[in-house]
Amino acid sequence: MLQWHWYHISPLHLVLFPISLLFLLVSSIRRQLYRYGIFSSIRLPIPVIVVGNITVGGTGKTPLTLWLAEQLLADGWHPGIISRGFGGSGSGSGSGSEPQVVAPESDPELVGDEPVLMAQRNLCPIWVSRDRPAAALALLAAHPECDVIISDDGLQHYRLRRDFDIVVVDGQRRFGNGLLLPAGPMRELPSRIAKADAIVINGGTASQREYLMQLEGINFYNLLNPEITATVAEIKGVNIHAVAGIGHPMRFFNHLRRLGLSFTAHPYPDHHHFSEGDLEYKGANALLMTEKDAVKCRAYADEKYWVLRVDAHLDSALTQLIIQKITRNGSQTT
Repeated sequence: MLQWHWYHISPLHLVLFPISLLFLLVSSIRRQLYRYGIFSSIRLPIPVIVVGNITVGGTGKTPLTLWLAEQLLADGWHPGIISRGFGGSGSGSGSGSEPQVVAPESDPELVGDEPVLMAQRNLCPIWVSRDRPAAALALLAAHPECDVIISDDGLQHYRLRRDFDIVVVDGQRRFGNGLLLPAGPMRELPSRIAKADAIVINGGTASQREYLMQLEGINFYNLLNPEITATVAEIKGVNIHAVAGIGHPMRFFNHLRRLGLSFTAHPYPDHHHFSEGDLEYKGANALLMTEKDAVKCRAYADEKYWVLRVDAHLDSALTQLIIQKITRNGSQTT
């Protein structure tokens, strides 16, 4: 698997490294074309906050985006969320795809699994499109009360200008071998984070200028009957299987182990399209999964499907910094 080589150095890098240099050249030229206005970009009439990363794979952007939406709502703002909708055939895979609104009951095959997960929290409007500015404008047309946009996984999407950008870093894996794609997991050079307005470290430890994010979850809800919940003590003692089709499956499995659970782990690729046959494990009494995976399994769930809800926790000083800057920038553009 190529991802193994992203966290090691192997003979394969003799082939991969020259391709990484080409990737660096192309991405640098593209960034400069936007910087000097040769490629046009769009500024919205309201502030834009970008949540993204400089590595491939899960770093915790979605929990952070939800946390940020909650913080803005508590401060009196009316946020909206836009996303490419990765994994959805209607938002990012086909050419000429139109912006789509995402509802809790939307098909993740069409709009992506992460947007559906966020929509199920019922916090704010969510729209998806490969064209980020188009998604933002469609959201604003449908919800003129919206006064701030959060762009999920939009760090490298320069067509939409931003007022505040947040880089999320996996506190355990960090930057892997430090090489650019495809030789390593890097979308941009590590020096990019110094230009971010804020750096969030998911797990591990945070240093100066960094904000530590902890993902917490201790209770499960039943996917077939979400009003039914279970504690760790109630699930212990049965034949448990756990699945994770996320960017870093071991984060989920390690979390379950810290809760004191024993289980058989089944990692899948990020954004894996589950089928019922994938999850037929002989003798399983409980099947544990992430919220991101659960949205793709609702149609065939039974009583043994249990979902761990996870919430992000961060220092409120980050909220204050964001609001201070977008308020200042917003007053300059109105």
